[in-house]
Amino acid sequence: MNNKRIFRGDNHKRPDGLKILPEPPPWREFINKQVREERGKKYQLTDNDDNDRDNDREIEVVNAAFYLRRPLLITGKPGTGKSSLAYAVAYELDLGEVLVWPITSKSTLQQGLYQYDALARLQDASLLKSQREANTSKQGDNSKIEIPDIGTYIRLGPLGTAFLTSKHQKPRVLLIDEIDKSDIDLPNDLLNLFEEGEFEIPELSRLPEKAEYQTVGVFPCDSKTRINVERGRVRCEAFPLVIMTSNAERDFPPAFLRRCLRLHLEPPTEEKLRDIVRERLSPGSEHQQQVDALLKEFLNQRDTKKKEIATDQLLNAVYLVMQNINPMDKELLRQTLFQTLSESS
Repeated sequence: MNNKRIFRGDNHKRPDGLKILPEPPPWREFINKQVREERGKKYQLTDNDDNDRDNDREIEVVNAAFYLRRPLLITGKPGTGKSSLAYAVAYELDLGEVLVWPITSKSTLQQGLYQYDALARLQDASLLKSQREANTSKQGDNSKIEIPDIGTYIRLGPLGTAFLTSKHQKPRVLLIDEIDKSDIDLPNDLLNLFEEGEFEIPELSRLPEKAEYQTVGVFPCDSKTRINVERGRVRCEAFPLVIMTSNAERDFPPAFLRRCLRLHLEPPTEEKLRDIVRERLSPGSEHQQQVDALLKEFLNQRDTKKKEIATDQLLNAVYLVMQNINPMDKELLRQTLFQTLSESS
């Protein structure tokens, strides 16, 4: 196995050491957009019986969210496929690329809706004024040089883009990832938007009552083509499919929960784990014995020892097996790959 090592720690230079590095795991490719599509294509429903799809809770709740035009709040432990469900829906219904708003403790509603770059507009105005004065003094040219319109400096965030670009029978899919990481006020800040389906851009609504300001084109977050906003009000033509994920690290206010449909995903069963490994990595028969041993160890850690570990930790281990690096033969490596996600477990 030592010939598979790229870094060996012996202080000898190996300029071509990375030549043996294989292609990355499918979920660690970042340039190819098809990887995201594959994420939806290969999604495995958590508790579905392949012979009884009509009774699967995930399917029922997602369909209810479409019919009711309500956001969907998905809870579950890390690695249960909460985020991947958004990609699966977008793939099956051909709803385009998923808009993603990753939440941090500093995320605000404003960031999700739009950003106005007032400083860039001021700098452009100052620069063009200087150019006009220079042209006038040197050439006697007193023609007016206009700065770009205000819409040039407004770019919608993922949330604002989802509401402005959703169309009838073609809503956008918006993934608000890990909303439980947010500031305590963000869920309440979303209430009016979810209820009314519109928001205001004050920088546009305050413009003078002139014909040229009635409609202003702004940039969505995923395109260089402007979309018109009437009098500073963004009104959704169709409610987007909003999927919010949570690791259940906090409670949400009742007013927020009332506006959401809720779905809890349980960790995948042994059979589902086999399906996930097969769909994501397609290990050959020559690796099956090692994969079975890893799966047994994973289930022992998760179900018997009650350790909190995620499905992608199993996928990481199987990928190494396919590169002829068997974690079952390397105790320290196996412990690292299957290390618990919670200090209390």
